[in-house]
Amino acid sequence: MKKILFISLFLLSSLLFGAEEQKMIITDVNGKQFHVTGTKAGFKIDEAKGKVVFLEYFGHMCPPCMASIPHYIDLTKKYKDKFEMFAIEAQGYNDVQLKELGKKKGINYHLFSTDGAGEFYQYVAGRAGWKGAIPFLVVTDPKGNVKFIKAGYIDEADLEQLIQKYSK
Repeated sequence: MKKILFISLFLLSSLLFGAEEQKMIITDVNGKQFHVTGTKAGFKIDEAKGKVVFLEYFGHMCPPCMASIPHYIDLTKKYKDKFEMFAIEAQGYNDVQLKELGKKKGINYHLFSTDGAGEFYQYVAGRAGWKGAIPFLVVTDPKGNVKFIKAGYIDEADLEQLIQKYSK
């Protein structure tokens, strides 16, 4: 029921924001830029074209967020041809601190501070009705349509099912 409510809120907010596309550039902790287009149905990341995208807001002091990292590492390895993981740290780490966390944890996916993701961070938060709970996951299909939104921990098997379901 929560899933339906979250998707409904996202779709409703899409109507309220109008159909105009919004172009943004986000930069990960390694300096790589990604070109994002906000759309009526979600968002598209040019560099992840044709892939399922997970966008997670997480925190360095959040135990469930830290517990999710190994799952995302495994899934990024297993589904590299059909899945991209983007994670925005929401508890104030800067690029240097976040890059160090990524090294320490062996993270193989894209990490962003709020500085590097600024406008996009606010864009998704506003459209998805994010109230600050972490972890917070938004999943898009390969066309950039939001298909799933959830606050809270999700186990690896359920994350894998999302990739399989939406990559078809």
